[in-house]
Amino acid sequence: MSETPATYKQSQLDLELDTYLRETTSEYYTASLDRTITYRHFLEDKMLMIAAIRKGIPYSLFELIQKFTPFSEGDWADILGLSTKSMHRYKQSPDHLFKSIHTEKIIEMAEVTQLGLDVFGTMEKLNLWLHTPNFALGRHTPIELLKDSYGKEMVMTELTLIDYGILS
Repeated sequence: MSETPATYKQSQLDLELDTYLRETTSEYYTASLDRTITYRHFLEDKMLMIAAIRKGIPYSLFELIQKFTPFSEGDWADILGLSTKSMHRYKQSPDHLFKSIHTEKIIEMAEVTQLGLDVFGTMEKLNLWLHTPNFALGRHTPIELLKDSYGKEMVMTELTLIDYGILS
């Protein structure tokens, strides 16, 4: 059975995330890591997220996470509050560790993406929703609000309401 490119990317992300977290979280995370840490498991375990935030994630892991989100390079620079020049400089050094504040935003965007995919089913539909003005979000596009933690919470709440069939 051959892997599709998406499956291969997912397994590559799972492997790198598992390796990274096992190597770096022991001082922050005391629970037993007796199973492989998948991307989905990571996004469901707040203590693992806190451990990663405190340590910072390397650019190489960010690059894999970036492939599973609908955000462009420019979107990422805006969301992280960095210049595209800084992003390019970090890319040249895959071992570069993002600061905690940037790591937290990266993980938050991974959460938004995962919930959005669970709700809409495809990246294309999620991307369309993110770029469409939304009455419930003050006529802003959801992607505009993702720069701030309160905006991210509003987007997550709206996605949850849509998932429950409550359209506002």
